Amino acid sequence: MLSGCDPAAGEALPGRIREQVIAWHDCRTGAEDEAGAKLAAAGARCGEFQAPLNYADPAGASITIAVARRAATDPAHRLGTLVVQTGGPGPSRDGVNMLVDGPEGGHPAAAELGARFDLVGMDPRFFGSSSPLECGWPTSAYLGIAQAAPSEREGFERTVSAARELAGRCTPYRESLPYASTRTIARDMDLLRTLLGESTMSYLGWSWGTYLGAVYLEMFGDRVDRMVLDSALDPGAPGPDLTRDTAAADAAALADWVRWAADRNDEFGLGSTENAVLATVDAMHRAISAHPVTLGEVTITGDLVPGLLLTVDDSDESYSAMGQQVRELYDASRGLAVEPSPVLAGKLALYADTAVAPEFGFSATVANQCADRPARTPDAYFDDMRTHLNAEPFFGPLARHVTPCAVWPVGPAEPATEIGNSHPALLIGASGDPVAPFTGQRALRQALTGARSVTVAGAFRHGVYLNESSRCVDGAVERYLLTGALPSTDMTCAREH
Repeated sequence: MLSGCDPAAGEALPGRIREQVIAWHDCRTGAEDEAGAKLAAAGARCGEFQAPLNYADPAGASITIAVARRAATDPAHRLGTLVVQTGGPGPSRDGVNMLVDGPEGGHPAAAELGARFDLVGMDPRFFGSSSPLECGWPTSAYLGIAQAAPSEREGFERTVSAARELAGRCTPYRESLPYASTRTIARDMDLLRTLLGESTMSYLGWSWGTYLGAVYLEMFGDRVDRMVLDSALDPGAPGPDLTRDTAAADAAALADWVRWAADRNDEFGLGSTENAVLATVDAMHRAISAHPVTLGEVTITGDLVPGLLLTVDDSDESYSAMGQQVRELYDASRGLAVEPSPVLAGKLALYADTAVAPEFGFSATVANQCADRPARTPDAYFDDMRTHLNAEPFFGPLARHVTPCAVWPVGPAEPATEIGNSHPALLIGASGDPVAPFTGQRALRQALTGARSVTVAGAFRHGVYLNESSRCVDGAVERYLLTGALPSTDMTCAREH
C-alpha cells in the first residue's frame, strides 16, 4: 500500500497525487494578510498540495490542502519534521509561530525544537486556506444554538428549527460533507508526510489536535516518530456529542473561579465567601430567566447565561475578566444601567452579528463533527438532557444541546476510528480542564498503553504546554521530543505559581 493511503482507500493514489511537488512560496498573500506576515517573519514558507476528496475514489475529485514549513535552524542536528496542530479544528499553518522564539510570538523554552525540527503546520481540509467549506451561517444564528441552554421543550424546539435552517444551508455541499472527517484529515496528513519525503514524522497537537493525533497514530502508527498530545479529548467523544459529558467539569471550573472571586470581594463585590458568590450567580441567573435583560443589541435570556460563564483559562487575567462580567450581569439583572466592559461587549457583539464570518469556520467545524460519528435524533438529545437535569441543572442543557448534525443532509462515509494501541506517546493535561475533562484524558491514556501522561494538578485550564508556566511540563515535552525519552511512569506536576 502506498503512503498516503490506508486499507480503506481501496487502491493506490494516482500519479498526479503521488508524484506532485509542493512549490514553496512567500506566505503573504497581500498587505492585509496578518497571519501570512507572521509566518514570513518566522522564516516560514507556504505551499499547497492536492488530496483526493474521497480516498476510496482517489482518481476522482481533489481538493487543495495548505501548509506552512519553517526549516530547522540547526540543520546539522536536525531530527526531522514536527507537525504542529493547534486544535479547533481550525487553521493551523500559523501553529508554526507557537514554537518560534521571537518578538512575534513563540516560547523561549521551545526554541530548541525550532532549531532541531522542520516545523510544519497544515490547515485541515475545509478550514483556512484548504478548500474552505462555508455554508453561509450567520454568526448569531450559529451561536444561538452552540451557546444556548434551553431546558424546556419550547426553547429546545426553537434550537431544532434553527439547526434545520443551518443544516439546509449546507445541502448544496452534500457531495463533500461525508469527507470532512478527522479520519480523512489523517490521510491528508500522511500524504503530506510522503510529499515531504519523510519516512516518519513527529507531531504536537492541542485539544481537537489530540484526536487527530490519536487517529493518525492508530491508522499510521509505523510512520510516527514522537507524538505529544496536549489537553486530550476522550477518543470516543469527538463528533456530534463532543460536549455531552463536560457539564461536571464546567461546574468544577466555575467553582474554582467562585473561590477566586470570594477572595477578591473588595474588588468585585460578589460575596466574601464561596457560598455568597454562588448565591449571587444563582440570583442573577434566576432574575434573568424571569426577566431577560438587554445589553448592547442583545437580549440576554436565562438560556444564554451558562454559555457566558464558561471558563477555559484560570489565570488571574481571565478570572478578573469573568468577575467583571458577572458583576455587570448581576447589576443588569437588578435593573441597573450597565455599560458592558470590552470583554462582555465583544461577546455580545458576536451574538448580535448577522453577518457570515468565514474566519470562524463554524460550518466546517460542524461538518467535521457530523462526518466523524452519527448523530442521534433531536428527541434523543432532549430526553438525554432532561434525564440528567437534576444532576446538571446549570451546564447540563448546554453540554447536551442539539447540533445541526441531528438534521444533517448526509451521514458519515465510514465508521469512526477505534483507538487502542501500544505506540509511544506523551499526553499532557490539566486535572481540572473544563473542555477536555480529566475522565476523557484518562480514557485516551488507557487506550494508548505505550503512552505516558503528565498532569498539572489543580489547574482549571485548557491547553498546558506553552500556556502554563511549568518547568515540569516543559521539561517532559522537550526531553521527549528532543531525545525520544518518555517519563518512566505517569507523572503529576504541582503548579508553580
